[in-house]
Amino acid sequence: MKDKRITTERLVLTPFTKSSAESILRGNFDELLVDGYRLGDGWPDEDAIETLPKIIKNLELVGEPTGFESWMIVKKDGNTIIGDAGFKGRPNELGEVDIGYGIIRQERKQGFGVEAAKGLVKWAFSQAEVKAITARCLIHNADSARILEKLNFQETARDGEMIYWSLMRENVEGVSE
Repeated sequence: MKDKRITTERLVLTPFTKSSAESILRGNFDELLVDGYRLGDGWPDEDAIETLPKIIKNLELVGEPTGFESWMIVKKDGNTIIGDAGFKGRPNELGEVDIGYGIIRQERKQGFGVEAAKGLVKWAFSQAEVKAITARCLIHNADSARILEKLNFQETARDGEMIYWSLMRENVEGVSE
């Protein structure tokens, strides 16, 4: 992966490594602290802990981060980890990648989710093989739906539990700002 970080106005997205994800899952944060990171109040939260085994599994498939795995969301101000975001693997045969994100409760409603997702969308569409980005959120998760709407994602389906979204490469005009 040529770009080791994604930088936005207030955030730096740093890819998880297999080693860092395994250490966090064991409750050992020494590697992060030595690298100068601070843990946001409540990070890792339950959602992050639940996601770590999937992150580790994806990284085992590729060895080193490719960018299509998960990234830590770090506030520049204080070098504090406030969440995670990323993709669930390399693009499928249609050129689609699925995005997900989570911000700790104390840092929500400040635009960090939109900023992180926008950074990931821009990064993904800079990869030639990515034609579309998909997402899904729980029907009752209005905040997540708002983030996707702000980034021009279009609802493609819904069931009793989830809303499914898609953003085609040609529909990213608001993302490049």
